[in-house]
Formats: sequence, structure tokens, C-alpha cells
Amino acid sequence: MPKDEELLVALRRVIRAIDLRSKQLKKDVGLTGPQLLVMRNISETPGIMVRQIADNITLSPATVTSILDRLEARELAKRVRSTDDKRRVGVFLTPQGEEILAGSPLPFQEHFTNRFSQLEDWEQSQMVATMQRIAGMMDATDIDASPVLEVGSLADKP
Repeated sequence: MPKDEELLVALRRVIRAIDLRSKQLKKDVGLTGPQLLVMRNISETPGIMVRQIADNITLSPATVTSILDRLEARELAKRVRSTDDKRRVGVFLTPQGEEILAGSPLPFQEHFTNRFSQLEDWEQSQMVATMQRIAGMMDATDIDASPVLEVGSLADKP
């Protein structure tokens, strides 16, 4: 097989792995990867604000708000306005949200990050440079993307 086809097959495998992992997570836990990341952030810092969550997981505040709307509709999280400063709204998990989170697997990006961090610095740099080069070859350097490994629109997920 020519090298370009080998590379395209490898890229397709990565895309497929992300898609399969996302579908399995949704089936097993009923959450999307981004929802799980938001819930993990809330769990780590109860009362966290939307902007802080967005900064922590590199998503826009609007996307995080959309995810929180869905989590609140399922009674997994709640937003609480501060009694001291009405402009501040903290986010908390409900007991049901805590229970679901306790039984949830690591999001795919955390699984990947754990393995990536075990590589030597030079190998990490080489992989980053290679993927940036591939993105450039696919005219994808200007596409807005976050480090959330999820296929499809993040805001439109149930």
C-alpha cells in the first residue's frame, strides 16, 4: 500500500476510534464526552463558574452553557446564583449527577492524555509537529477546534 494511503487509513482509524468511543460512552452512561468533561470539572470544583469550566476544557462559554442546559434538564447539575453577588452563578452536581459520574469511565481525551504524557518530550513534540503538518496539508489549520475528542457538533449533543 502506498504511504499516503497508509497515512489516510491511520487517520480514518483515529476518527473511527473517537466515533466508536463516543457511541459506547453514550450507550453505557448516557453522556457525551463533553458532558462528562463538564461534570468532572464541576465535581473537582463545586460552585465553579461557567467561564472557568470553559477555560479548563477549552470550549466556548456558549457551548458549556448549552451542555449545562442539557445536564440540568436531566437533573444531573444545577446552577445556583450567589446570595452575596447576584452576578455570580456557581455550578454544582446533583446527587444523581454525582452517582452517574462515579460510575463513568475516563473521557477518551483523558485516556489519551494519560498515555501521551508517558512518552518522552521529544516524541511528544514530534507527534504534535506531525499532526500540525497533516492539518496544514488538509487545509485545516484555521478550523476552530478544542482538545475534546468528540465527533460532530459539541453544542447539538443531547
